[in-house]
Amino acid sequence: MMDSKVYPEVYQGQFGTFTITDSDRQGVVVYRSALMVAAISFCIATFVVLSQLGSDQSSNLSAFTLVTWLYMSFSIALGVALATIHIYLATLHRALQIFLAIGSVTAIAIGLQSSEPLALTVYQQPMTLLGVGFTFAALTGIFFKEAFCFNRFETKILTLLVPLLLLGHLIKALPQFVEAILLAAWAGLFFVFALRKAIQPIPPDIGDKSVFDYLKNQNSITN
Repeated sequence: MMDSKVYPEVYQGQFGTFTITDSDRQGVVVYRSALMVAAISFCIATFVVLSQLGSDQSSNLSAFTLVTWLYMSFSIALGVALATIHIYLATLHRALQIFLAIGSVTAIAIGLQSSEPLALTVYQQPMTLLGVGFTFAALTGIFFKEAFCFNRFETKILTLLVPLLLLGHLIKALPQFVEAILLAAWAGLFFVFALRKAIQPIPPDIGDKSVFDYLKNQNSITN
């Protein structure tokens, strides 16, 4: 009688063979779903912000209140993505998580102290980006990782575009219309990135598990 049991495919890694489990696949699905939520939240927030150009921002607090809630959704989703992303360098992975924590704590502190919506405060007071900007540094780290691993054009552009826009706003070096163009490009490319991740085969996002095992063993020996 033939064995009808389906065995998982065995992959050859740099330091040995490995298999991909259902848990691995679920982790990738969660990672990609989180990226999509973050991208959609960011795109909607961008649309709201751009719709306020040319008007008195302080007179339409409801729009910026909505942007603040969307920013919270974006930040939470980014946290889930950073909890499930596969990065070989544990130090880099931890650094991105710390960046997000710093940005989130700063955003909460500003939100509690300011009488205006967080989004409006950050826009009108660029120096707040010295704290809140760590969240976007974490996002840029994801873009860099994806550009390095998968050679995606949109993440290559975003890796440069995000710090350019934030630094430009911080030092007030960019005209408003240039900031608007860069922000729209950021939102559009972010959504393209999330959409392309959704249809990408799952195994490449898991990576070479033998490398993770090797690094884990090396760290155990060192400690």
